Amino acid sequence: MNKKVFIFDDNTDILELCTLILEDAGYEIKTSATSNAIVDQVSAYMPDIIFMDNWLPDVGGIEATQELKSHPELKHIPVIYFSANNDVSSLAEKAGADNYLAKPFDIKELEEMVSNHIHK
Repeated sequence: MNKKVFIFDDNTDILELCTLILEDAGYEIKTSATSNAIVDQVSAYMPDIIFMDNWLPDVGGIEATQELKSHPELKHIPVIYFSANNDVSSLAEKAGADNYLAKPFDIKELEEMVSNHIHK
């Protein structure tokens, strides 16, 4: 049974890159360019880990993460905050994310982030 990763980002290049890297590493990937109806999107897939971009149309990453973290059935799923902002760590903290990954990231960082959170 493959571990599942859900990536929220409105940048298709980032989504394609992450999908290639993580599928190569043996994960199942779902992507979305919007965090609308975040609870429905995540409930339908039940990933093992979520990557959340800061800048998303309509509902931003902070609000979407907070919504997930206040949901009894979804709050256990690790959320990795994903941003090119230089204050990504404080954004992640504000959102209640489990960790963060600054963009641009390198492939090894992405893979390590996933395996650290999925296999612990």
